[in-house]
Amino acid sequence: MLRYLVTLQAPDRKGLVEQIANVISRHNGNWLDSEMRHIDGIFAAILQLEVSALKWDALLEALECIDGLNCTYCKTGHIAQPIKRLSFNLVAYDREGLVLEISNKINALGINIEQFSSQQETASHSGIALFRATMGLGLSDPSQEEQLTESLYELGDDVVLDKLSKSA
Repeated sequence: MLRYLVTLQAPDRKGLVEQIANVISRHNGNWLDSEMRHIDGIFAAILQLEVSALKWDALLEALECIDGLNCTYCKTGHIAQPIKRLSFNLVAYDREGLVLEISNKINALGINIEQFSSQQETASHSGIALFRATMGLGLSDPSQEEQLTESLYELGDDVVLDKLSKSA
């Protein structure tokens, strides 16, 4: 069995996830992990699939036959697991370049961003545009946690950082 990371985009419509799941099932694929979103009328998904090498080409061809679906993929491999995983919520005033600033801080410490989900929202009490991100991070050294927190607070006085969970 081989593992693939598949990204999908299509105009959103009812039943699309079911169509995708049917294709994967018909080709004896195993749906391991996924993230799916509806953004501005577009369905976007990232799937990790496991499938026999003999059935991969037929599965891919069947996905590409779904009306309006764009598909990209790559074969995946196993990588070394981090020593520690952390999850954070970060809220700050929305501004241009904020994701770049955040990713620069995290990368400078040698920390891997394993999951990043963000959205813009409006503060109910003031109407100010806020940026909200949930991040899953993989640390190679437990001492990076304190450095990470300090570094993210250096983004500005408006930054609110909440640690959601940790695991060794």
